Amino acid sequence: MKLPGLKGFDEEAFNKYFKNTGWLMFGKILSMVTNLVIARYLMASSFGELSFADAFTLIIAAVGALGLDTFIIREILNEPHKKDEILGTALLMRLGVNALLIPLTVGIYLFFHNYAEKPGDPLTWIILILSFASFFKSFNVIDSYFQSQVASKYVVKVQNVCVILSAGVKILLVVFKMPLIYFAASITFDSLALSAGLVYMYHHRGFSLFTWTFDFKRARNLLKQSFPLILSAVMVSIYMKIDQVMLKSVGSVEVGIYSAAAKLSEAWYFIPVAIVTSVFPALINARKTDLDRYTKRLRNLYDLLVFISVPVAVFITFTAPFIIQLLYGGKYDGAGPMLAIHIWSGVFVFLGSASSQYLLAEGYTMISFQRTAMGAIVNILLNFWLIPKYGGIGASIATLIACVVSAFYLLFISKTRQQGIVMLKSLFLFTVFQKVFKRQKNLPHA
Repeated sequence: MKLPGLKGFDEEAFNKYFKNTGWLMFGKILSMVTNLVIARYLMASSFGELSFADAFTLIIAAVGALGLDTFIIREILNEPHKKDEILGTALLMRLGVNALLIPLTVGIYLFFHNYAEKPGDPLTWIILILSFASFFKSFNVIDSYFQSQVASKYVVKVQNVCVILSAGVKILLVVFKMPLIYFAASITFDSLALSAGLVYMYHHRGFSLFTWTFDFKRARNLLKQSFPLILSAVMVSIYMKIDQVMLKSVGSVEVGIYSAAAKLSEAWYFIPVAIVTSVFPALINARKTDLDRYTKRLRNLYDLLVFISVPVAVFITFTAPFIIQLLYGGKYDGAGPMLAIHIWSGVFVFLGSASSQYLLAEGYTMISFQRTAMGAIVNILLNFWLIPKYGGIGASIATLIACVVSAFYLLFISKTRQQGIVMLKSLFLFTVFQKVFKRQKNLPHA
């Protein structure tokens, strides 16, 4: 497979990586189909309540991971003989924080209960159930261990089984016409099943959680190092989910219609992550050995992501109403225009994913946090202004503008401005037009 913009990268390694992501693609497609079935069954109002509750809990749950994943991997690589202490300390830290977040999440919702459409609605119970999901996700420290051993294939096996199990459970809920609260429970069940699978795989590989220990000094050091990443994770969650939370003030139906459009628009966001992850080693190697080649590879990466995302955005823009009608029937009228706007956010999400690797390679972690925070702030402010006037369309516009601001925040910082200009050139297909112009110039004249 050859893709435009891939020149300069190890195409064999790139293609091998994509072959290995076949199961990831399968899981994403299966999840999207399952979500479509659920959305059609629940209708806009109930689907909106579930989407609101899920977004609300995810924003608060971002604290629960404690930003430890990268540091767990690094600590195990540096001190492999202290694996049990590192994993045990990280797990107990996460379990403790996530246990505290359960009542905190419900308490925050009750404090802002004016979002609820009527007193005594089941949303409080739904949020309580969903808040347990992050508690079970504490066991993702096992995933970090397998990553440190370059053995993620074992985690992939567990994830594949869980994706199929999750889809089966949710389809059964639809078949037996179960109430909304059961679908909330199924989301928490997904986290429980994954954690159980990870524990099983860890023990299956000959290890045991019962040998893990807790060290207070290590806990303090890990927390000190990861604190900036906790803030960053919260900002990312706000940036991605705050629109569905703020739309609740308009009503559950509007949240449901918007969520139906947003889930379709965001369904392919794993693609830039896969591409960027596959070429990152080549970028790092080029930066060490040849800065010109490093710059060229970054430009090629931006060109490639624009080449993928812009045609899709154009196609969806003109076919959005038909797509919504085809997938949802007449149950989500109004989602078409929202999808036509929201899909353009993907172009800037793609560019942001690529430029985040540049910031990581250059050690600009604070700039990475700043631009995420700026995107979150812009999104919130625009939602306050646009949602009361335009509902879900306003939220779509706010998300798009926030994505633009976040992606091109690099233009406002002197040491990253040049990289921002390179991104702009890729966005406006400057390289493509430049190549066409050169070809025209080199053609023999009659």
